[in-house]
Amino acid sequence: MHVTGPFSNLSEPRAIAELNDRSREIFRQIVESYLVTGEPVGSRNLSRILPMTLSPASIRNVMADLEAAGLIFAPHTSAGRLPTEIGLRFFVDAMMEIGDVTAEERARIEAQMKAAASGHTMETALAEASALLSGVSRGAGVVVTSKSNARLKHIEFVRLDPARALVVLVSEDGSVENRLLDLPPGLPAGALVEAGNFLNARIQGKTLGDIRSEIEVRRGDMERELDTLTAKLVEAGLATTVGPAGARQLIVRGQANLLDDLKAAEDLERIRLLFADLETQTDVIDLLSRAEGGEGVRIFIGSENKLFSLSGSSMIAAPFRDGGQKIVGVLGVIGPTRLNYARIVPMVDYTARVISRILERGG
Repeated sequence: MHVTGPFSNLSEPRAIAELNDRSREIFRQIVESYLVTGEPVGSRNLSRILPMTLSPASIRNVMADLEAAGLIFAPHTSAGRLPTEIGLRFFVDAMMEIGDVTAEERARIEAQMKAAASGHTMETALAEASALLSGVSRGAGVVVTSKSNARLKHIEFVRLDPARALVVLVSEDGSVENRLLDLPPGLPAGALVEAGNFLNARIQGKTLGDIRSEIEVRRGDMERELDTLTAKLVEAGLATTVGPAGARQLIVRGQANLLDDLKAAEDLERIRLLFADLETQTDVIDLLSRAEGGEGVRIFIGSENKLFSLSGSSMIAAPFRDGGQKIVGVLGVIGPTRLNYARIVPMVDYTARVISRILERGG
């Protein structure tokens, strides 16, 4: 499984690279305790749980070194320490042991995804995927996809009045999309049927983007087969239905999970800010779209991304592909920085693979 993050390809700072085994083990225990409890851990508690015998005084000396390296900090006057965002990134990139999805979990994910996709729209399956991920993560499950990536089954032009028509698109996954289209003046009576027949002869199993590219390349064939106004209708219909290149659909499930297990008033404020981020959608979609840029799972932690600079949240995301191996969307989990990364990373990765297989088979 390939996991990447903003710092994954950077060399470790020298102070981090020179940590000895004892320092790494103490740091590991601080991080793992934080991921479980969200609470700072002190030298006395560490002396009881470390697999080696060290006095609290020796542990405090190591903690001072870890703090100087920027890996941990003291949240208030207590003796306890928490990992910094840099510390969490170092742990995730260099120390975390990623688990695997059990056979039982694999079977459950596949059954839920197949049931949601069978006889329903792909949007239903994606909504189920986001709900499933929210259930295992203590966070919100998120999916972003583009409607222009849907593989088409049928297209039809329906006249509404002399100046307007409805473009009806039926996708292979059963979803239907309607768009309004302005008609050119003087359009022949049979032009709508002719334009629909022309596109239906070529559209099966292709995305709108595929069709638009094909018609660009074979414009001469279209102009020979259709009169000028009908050819313009075909182009206008495709342009209307494809919409802007950045058009995205965001599905979020499980926001209520983010309200569980709040420790303090500042936690509530952090969640309020995250809810505001999720409501605006645009920044979430932009962030998820960044996960399309690489292979495998990507992890964004806290202020590494401007979206989470205030709410102190993390995102784990992976792209999914269609039958042509084109990336057509991203799914993942957004939640507090103390997400269970080792468990969620393989779940996100496997769910993305299952969605890809469903898309490859056409449902």
